[in-house]
Amino acid sequence: MKTLLYQYNPWWDDGYSDKNFVDRPAYTERLKEEITKRQIVFLTGLRRVGKTTLMKIIIAELLKKGIKKENILYVSLDDYLLLQKNIFEILGEYRKIHKLRTEEKIFLFLDEVTYQNDYHRQLKNLYDKENIKIYATSSSSSLLKDKKAFLTGRSRTIEIKPLSFDEYKKFKRIEIKNRDSILNESYFEDYIKEGGLPENVIEPNREYLMNLIDDIIQKDITAYHGIKNHQRMRDYYTLLMERSGKQLSINKIANILHISPDTARRYLLYFEETYLIYLLPRWGKTNEKLLSPKKIYACDLGIKYLFTGGRDYGSYFENYLYLFLRNNNRSIYYIYEDGIEIDFYTSEGILIESKYNSELTEKQHKLFDSFQTDKKMVIDSVDKLDILNEI
Repeated sequence: MKTLLYQYNPWWDDGYSDKNFVDRPAYTERLKEEITKRQIVFLTGLRRVGKTTLMKIIIAELLKKGIKKENILYVSLDDYLLLQKNIFEILGEYRKIHKLRTEEKIFLFLDEVTYQNDYHRQLKNLYDKENIKIYATSSSSSLLKDKKAFLTGRSRTIEIKPLSFDEYKKFKRIEIKNRDSILNESYFEDYIKEGGLPENVIEPNREYLMNLIDDIIQKDITAYHGIKNHQRMRDYYTLLMERSGKQLSINKIANILHISPDTARRYLLYFEETYLIYLLPRWGKTNEKLLSPKKIYACDLGIKYLFTGGRDYGSYFENYLYLFLRNNNRSIYYIYEDGIEIDFYTSEGILIESKYNSELTEKQHKLFDSFQTDKKMVIDSVDKLDILNEI
């Protein structure tokens, strides 16, 4: 155990720096603000989206601030050698190694915390009884649900998303001057192919993305929920990617896969809970929001490209607008009236139509112009993405 903990915490032996990490200020600034607060911070999101890297940037920040290196512990709880140990036992071994008294404040970083049985109760007891600040990650929203409300008032959750286009350019060290803005479209098409998962951006690899999808479906869906037919789940996900940006018919999916609509609905929830897809409801009265088909969007453009290739770049552009709007924690809907659709309507009353290098049809124009709201925009090119930063 001692050797393993030293492997996870190299700063105990040597100096430690975050210079090899590319910062994501949209998240790190929020995480730094949490350092002095008592609340447990959960980082959630798609596997390989960069949750661990963000925690290690915070560890480097603590060391810069003068926190003693022995008072910082990081472990990954999906490690086979730790599966038989609960958090208290790991913490006890750690305190013995460094001879830390209970009253000494420690900073605890737990990767994939949901691999621990009864972790909600364990974290509650740590929070209530010890001088401790906890950051933890999970790749499943369902596993984070605190059904017995152990952590009510004791925690907050931050979802980490794939890189935005601006972050992508930063990771690729791409700087475009205003006079060269026409190049943005070419780089955006590269972004479509590579997506926003940091490791794949740094070293694009189709096999990496395929293995990631298989890993999530196998570990977080089929194994966890006891589903025997792994290939059916993979086929289901392929169908979802082919339909991204469109209204989803559960009955059609069920017929294609030869499963019941209830089973298709339950499986869809599993994909959503592991952040592989997002579902967009229709704007309207409560019953319309609940009963109307939802539109489906891919979690990452590179993953969508893996399944659907380079056809219809307009659907990728629309998917990107959705991800951007969602990143700002808005409630978003689509508009559908008399067979005509407008892509997005936000909780602030902003109507947005995505038209990548194209124009509204006559019927869309009529609905767009007549819809009762003060702020409307058509975004039809990469250069106009900056408009989104203003809303």
